[in-house]
Amino acid sequence: MRKVIFLLMLLCAASLQAKVRLPHVIGDNMVLQQNTQARLWGWAKPGKTVKVSVSWSDITYSAKAGKDGKWLVSVATPAASYTPLSITFDDGEPTTLHGVLSGEVWVCAGQSNMEMPVRGFGNCPVEGYNQAVTDAVHSKGIHYVKIPSVMSMTPLEDAQCEWRECNPFTVGEASAVGYFFARVMNRTLDVPVGLVMANKGGTRVESWLTRENLQRHTTETLDSLEMVKRFSWDYHRPLLWGNGTFNPILNYTVKGILYYQGCSNVGDPGNQYSERLALLASQWREQFGLGEIPFYFVQIAPYYYDDDVNGVSGALLREQQQRAASLIPNSALVCTNDLVYPWETQQIHPCQKQPVGERLAFIALNKSYGMHTIMCESPSFKELTISNDTCYVRLQNDYDGISRYEDIQGFEVAGADKVFHPAKAYYYWTKGIIITCDEVKKPVAVRYCFRNFQLGNVANQAGLPLFPFRTDNW
Repeated sequence: MRKVIFLLMLLCAASLQAKVRLPHVIGDNMVLQQNTQARLWGWAKPGKTVKVSVSWSDITYSAKAGKDGKWLVSVATPAASYTPLSITFDDGEPTTLHGVLSGEVWVCAGQSNMEMPVRGFGNCPVEGYNQAVTDAVHSKGIHYVKIPSVMSMTPLEDAQCEWRECNPFTVGEASAVGYFFARVMNRTLDVPVGLVMANKGGTRVESWLTRENLQRHTTETLDSLEMVKRFSWDYHRPLLWGNGTFNPILNYTVKGILYYQGCSNVGDPGNQYSERLALLASQWREQFGLGEIPFYFVQIAPYYYDDDVNGVSGALLREQQQRAASLIPNSALVCTNDLVYPWETQQIHPCQKQPVGERLAFIALNKSYGMHTIMCESPSFKELTISNDTCYVRLQNDYDGISRYEDIQGFEVAGADKVFHPAKAYYYWTKGIIITCDEVKKPVAVRYCFRNFQLGNVANQAGLPLFPFRTDNW
């Protein structure tokens, strides 16, 4: 009797070993990038041939598992549609996925302001939550998968996750920025949208860099014991989050990356942040192997950094983000200087997440989908001229107009003493923004909202806010 039981156990084990295994990100209800060669992969018994058949084509794809059991195929995906598709993987024992859609797939990466769900965090609400829940019944074809935030000293190949359809019962757990992005994309393009959420609150840009890039370009410690000693908060540790949270998705075929991060790098010296963010964008593009995919990211919002509302450490990081946008090809930056309320000086998670996602969508629709009628760029500083006691500032990307002529707030002026004073400003279309300050008779420099927490009110013809800037290098 014992021998019979033992033989049955061996047969069951052999059967389990023979059955094809898929990573969790390849599952029911996933969204495949439309009109491309989408990668599907997994594990099987070494040397075993895995056949892949799809409901939208008569073509059967096949791959042979290597010595390590890994296999990968690329399948031609159809045009976007809300028609559910199926995929069958067969190595002698078939496994079929259902509810698959073809559409547009975007990664939601970064730290807590990207991770923040529609329902919000504790003491950190998302404005318009109930409206988003009740409206989600109209979000046909928006699916998301949340990759668990885990650390690892070595790159992980799988993560415990599952795809979910957005509806009034599930939308609360989706990234707020990601969901509001997807909602605009879905309703404008009328195609399914898939969100791959791979992020972790509090992480630094170094948290996502590979061991090779950290060794080559930084002095970050890569010894686990030293990491613990140096960083009491685990989310500040380098390498680990990229290995554990991002690596499992790198075979997935995506359209582009949305990134919202930077708060934990405030205080970094010189151009370090912009250089490392550009390095990260390059690294992820190389790892995905999909070419120069879009990298659209979000500027950190005003916040009470270093217990100093009027300090400039946050402003310097925002300046680095603009510099990064100039370094990273096929990238664009969303300005959020207007998306905090005056009472949110100490709220690291501002509640206005819907406009952030929508602005990312405006950029994507214009730059990645050819909808050039959409005004997607925030205005930025172009040039300064000074005549006697008056400064004249001209902007670029204003779309032939700014939001107001009078009562312009947020400007400061300094003379040779480098002391900045609040300034009066108004706009005249032939001269630009005209700035004067009673305390500064011989101005040499102008700043706009160049403090940790300072709210201006200048926007362009599209209502998009002016990027904070300074004309000095003090």
